[in-house]
Amino acid sequence: MKQSEIDYWITCMLETFSNVSDLNVTVGKKLQVESSGQLTDVPVVPDFDELTPFQAEVFALNLIGGDPRLLEDLVRTGSCDLSYWLGNKARFRVNIFKQKNHLSTILRKLETTIPSIEKLGLPSIFHKMAEVKNGLILVTGSTGSGKSTTLAALLNQINEQKSVHVVTLEDPVEFVHPHKRATFNQRELGNDYDSFSSGLRAALRQAPKVVLVGEMRDRETMEIGLAAAETGHLVVSTLHTVDAGQTINRILGMFEQEEQAQVRLRLADTVRYIICQRLLPRNGGGRVAALEIMGMNLRINDVIINGESEGKTYNEIIANGTAFGMQTFDQHILQLYKEELISEETAFSYCSNKNILIRGLDMLKREKGEETSDLEGLTIDWKTDETEESEGAEKDEEQSPNPA
Repeated sequence: MKQSEIDYWITCMLETFSNVSDLNVTVGKKLQVESSGQLTDVPVVPDFDELTPFQAEVFALNLIGGDPRLLEDLVRTGSCDLSYWLGNKARFRVNIFKQKNHLSTILRKLETTIPSIEKLGLPSIFHKMAEVKNGLILVTGSTGSGKSTTLAALLNQINEQKSVHVVTLEDPVEFVHPHKRATFNQRELGNDYDSFSSGLRAALRQAPKVVLVGEMRDRETMEIGLAAAETGHLVVSTLHTVDAGQTINRILGMFEQEEQAQVRLRLADTVRYIICQRLLPRNGGGRVAALEIMGMNLRINDVIINGESEGKTYNEIIANGTAFGMQTFDQHILQLYKEELISEETAFSYCSNKNILIRGLDMLKREKGEETSDLEGLTIDWKTDETEESEGAEKDEEQSPNPA
């Protein structure tokens, strides 16, 4: 199999739909693409029923291109990450991994245009985030939830507003930022540095004002990131957590028990915002992001230092902080439903607390004059005390014996 044939396969997969997000090359299946969260087979010429182990291996090795570091990672860890350019058509973030002694390849399509806050429809609080001068901003969520896209929009806003030096540490570089007002130096894991911790340590000697760390993967990277945030840098990064409270607990879990009290104080001083994301199916096709946003205030500061307790949880404080731009997942999901961007079924599938969502949906339905219950024909028995006494007397008369 030649390189031109591999590029032909990739081109066919890209052109199947207009909104392709991932390309899937797996032994035993046809070529597949993910569009709006669904996998679909892709026909090619000549067609075949399923990929053979040889085809999948040649495909993967052609993308690696003989890079010794990637081959070593694949042999040692069972997977490797790289970026791939398809001419001027598209860029991909690629993961090649072993499964059942075969090689599978997933190509995540990267956007060639830098997204903006307005284009993504992000809340206006993101404009305030771009004005933050130091501290820690984290974007969290599962793999494929759009964290990198959100961070790219935030960095683009900084690029348009501030004349600062921005250093990014990525695996691989996803969005290539042009120099606008800011100066960008984008470094790729493997080609430009050997680990996030060493790259971040070196970045502190490169006079940046803003540092993007692709992912806070371990304790050492988090430790250096906190130190950078404490010394006047704005550090933005990602974590694989589902909500703001779990994000704080995940960070604490990176440290020993005896260190956690000190880490709580450091987090209270450095955390500025935590944004958590979920991608939901949009009505009519495509996907829309639901966001939980936690900003720092005195109540959040207290919970980070002393921990959650009854009546004082992250979720409750965020829910009551809408005036400060904060919102919970359930609040945003209700807003998306109100705007008819998602269905009621989708809202229930992705919400955090079904009871809260039910109450919110009932309120929205009452505002629209819709039924809030499927139960019909129910009546209330309005018997009074006098009625009950009268009925009781009649019953006694019927049961009393006739006099002789």
